[in-house]
Amino acid sequence: MATFIEPSELRSHTINSASPSSTLVVFEPFSLPSGNQRLLGKPHLDNTPIPLALRPSPHDNVKIDLSTVTRTIKSLQSQDGGILTKKLAQHGTLLFRGLPIRNAEDFSKFAHSFGYKPHEIIGIVVDRPFLAPNVAPANEAPKEVLIYNHNESPQVPHAPEYIFFYCHRAPKKRGESPIASSVELFHRAQQEIPEFIAELAEKGILSRVTYKFQKQYEGGSTLKQAFGKEIKEDDDEATRRAKIEAQIARYGRGKHTTWEWTDDGIVLTHRLPSIRTQPGTNFPALFTGLAAYYKNAQVNSGARKNVTQQLFGDGTAIPEKYLAHLAIITDEIRVLHKWQEGDVLVYDNTIAQHGREPWEGEQEDRVVLASLFDGENVPGAYGSADWAQVVQALDG
Repeated sequence: MATFIEPSELRSHTINSASPSSTLVVFEPFSLPSGNQRLLGKPHLDNTPIPLALRPSPHDNVKIDLSTVTRTIKSLQSQDGGILTKKLAQHGTLLFRGLPIRNAEDFSKFAHSFGYKPHEIIGIVVDRPFLAPNVAPANEAPKEVLIYNHNESPQVPHAPEYIFFYCHRAPKKRGESPIASSVELFHRAQQEIPEFIAELAEKGILSRVTYKFQKQYEGGSTLKQAFGKEIKEDDDEATRRAKIEAQIARYGRGKHTTWEWTDDGIVLTHRLPSIRTQPGTNFPALFTGLAAYYKNAQVNSGARKNVTQQLFGDGTAIPEKYLAHLAIITDEIRVLHKWQEGDVLVYDNTIAQHGREPWEGEQEDRVVLASLFDGENVPGAYGSADWAQVVQALDG
């Protein structure tokens, strides 16, 4: 249950650069309302809030402009293996509030100051046009559509390690972004539905993703957008298929990724681990969208239901009772971030899940931008099976 966290419990989380420069910003923690912040449960350390909420604090008359903020971020990331990266590994999610970010370009500069490598999206059925370097709309689905808690890109082999969200416009009612720990989710599920976790560990999942020549739903992408960046207008059909298959091969999964051409597109089948381990701690985490597919299918209508299918790794169906139980746990451990304009949420995608609640009003009342990045290490394997370890996609 989310409870108000006293400021005294957060003082130890103040972030100050060790640089002797007095022209850098100090990031001070602050409490959020109940329901927007909670203390993480086991196996996280005691008194660890999610998200860790930070805001720049003026000191010695330091001017809090974007240049000062990005210099501070770069300084923090140059120390001790990346101070903010370590905070992300501890808390799962950081909230920055009160930053001088006004548009996509500002957001891009802030996100890039962390020093991560921009993530190339491969094979995600979402249309994300770039608005600034490595910045795109978070999701263009209609405002009525629920996007339940999930790790980013669990249905394909190539996922980002870090996700940045910037709120350019906040709706008056609802439209929150959920935040939950994938590590805590695994811990609870292992205790409450151990037979399900054992089966996931033994079999993994089969993820079947359908791509079509035409857009399947509003906000979705075409097959060419997903895998066809090398295709030229005068390519014949055989050449187009070869170029698409070459992009699929970049996943580096060998026999664990197969495909079948259909009359209106292609269906990819990946055998993937839904349990992955956090680099550094080796904590197991449920890296998954299983509860999301279950919940989204209950409330959303239309073609979105038919894009992705998730089965056990041996091809058998996952009993609905397990998916429902995952959703129950998720609802108990998550918080809903109530956006304020200018907020930036940063997720460690290995150990933290996100989503999007519907909102009232007009579609354009909520504008949230996203920036995805790769880290130095991909999540580790849980077990010794060859399909249990994911890799970064090959350059292409």
